Amino acid sequence: MLLKAIVIDDEHYAREELIALLNETGQVEVVASCENAITGLQKIHSLKPDVVFLDIQMPQITGLEMLSMLDHETMPMMVFVSAYNQHALQAFEENAFDYILKPVEPSRLAKTIKNLHAITVKKDYSQLVQDKLELIPCMGYNRILLLKAQDIELAYSNQSGVHIVSHETNKNNQTTTCSLSLKVLEEKTCLLRCHRQYLINTNMIREIKLLDNSLAEIITHNGAVAPVSRRYLKTLKDRLGLS
Repeated sequence: MLLKAIVIDDEHYAREELIALLNETGQVEVVASCENAITGLQKIHSLKPDVVFLDIQMPQITGLEMLSMLDHETMPMMVFVSAYNQHALQAFEENAFDYILKPVEPSRLAKTIKNLHAITVKKDYSQLVQDKLELIPCMGYNRILLLKAQDIELAYSNQSGVHIVSHETNKNNQTTTCSLSLKVLEEKTCLLRCHRQYLINTNMIREIKLLDNSLAEIITHNGAVAPVSRRYLKTLKDRLGLS
């Protein structure tokens, strides 16, 4: 069986070299090649690979930060590929699935592929990832935004993905999309779930409208609106000391 893989590295030649080596093994199908973590997150969610070959030193979002942005229950096996062996190697050799040094040696890569095929249980990365995310990667209108979690007003999901509303997006009347799931945003940021499809920053609430049937509606300082379902209204009141 071919392993479905994604290669994420900001260096073009490093990506191409690794993809060529993976193809030579005849045991891996590289389904995507990404030059940054934001694109990589999107591809992981859409293509659901078996394994990701991930560089650590990348601009904007490092490989380690990206690891924290993935849902542990569904993330693929992660193989780190780096030119540095000091701190990162010591940190990951017991926990990450594998850690390969650049330039990648074919014999070393073959050993990794053999182990990938042999393993059937996904690795537990819970000891490696950050508890909280400081920056949330978003995309829209040919821009990449790295928003601070505390500056986000609300997040919501629909059929086209997860969307972020902040003061900056409101100011420019734009919509940005986020590759992270609502579950990850709920667990690793200050956002509180107020509806199955909505998360709200309680520090951004200007008004809560109480509606019929124990429903409610939140209006933020910048006029964004989020529904509150019966299931989450009590939690919201408890958080705000309104119970």
